Amino acid sequence: MIQSIQKVIKIGSSGGVTIPAKEMKRQNIKFGDEVKITIVPTNVINGDNVELVKLTQKLIKRHEQALKNLSQR
Repeated sequence: MIQSIQKVIKIGSSGGVTIPAKEMKRQNIKFGDEVKITIVPTNVINGDNVELVKLTQKLIKRHEQALKNLSQR
């Protein structure tokens, strides 16, 4: 299972998201394979996860450079 946040990009008149190459390799996904996706907008925050989102944002801000370095590996 791959769980990540991706931006919707414009593809013609449609929208699309990408699957990172390392995740495709790790999950043995090939071009042309069918995958099941679930779409949950990240801007929808309910009372159950407000504190989790705040904590996550705080941690991301605190470790921003380290996370950028990891993403470039």
